[in-house]
Amino acid sequence: LAELIDDDEALIGDLILTEVLQGYKSDREFELARRWLEVVPLRRIGGRLLAVAAASNYRFLRAKGITVRETIDVLIGTWCIVNQTPLLHSDRDFDPLEQHLGLQVWRGWPPNVRFPLGKASAISPATVSRCRKG
Repeated sequence: LAELIDDDEALIGDLILTEVLQGYKSDREFELARRWLEVVPLRRIGGRLLAVAAASNYRFLRAKGITVRETIDVLIGTWCIVNQTPLLHSDRDFDPLEQHLGLQVWRGWPPNVRFPLGKASAISPATVSRCRKG
């Protein structure tokens, strides 16, 4: 992941940054993560158009009998869908967005390895291409 950040191929959404940082229990870990994440390009997730699109996606899934537990996950997933940006995650709430709404998921992460950035991190399409090639 550090290599992706160094190559400017990773990004983090503001809502993801909040979720990641609020998960640290110690001030020391929080500060280390905050400083490390300052170099990752930040994208704003939200706004009126995205809020309406996320609500539509939520309603679409509910009509299929699927409830996504966290509204923030629908917002993050919808941002990735709209911006055609694969999502690196370890959260089953994103599965219906992938299965029914076309969310692209980056599967280059080694299995059984804990995410250093929490449950989700958006990455650019260039990253997926490079990882599939090499």
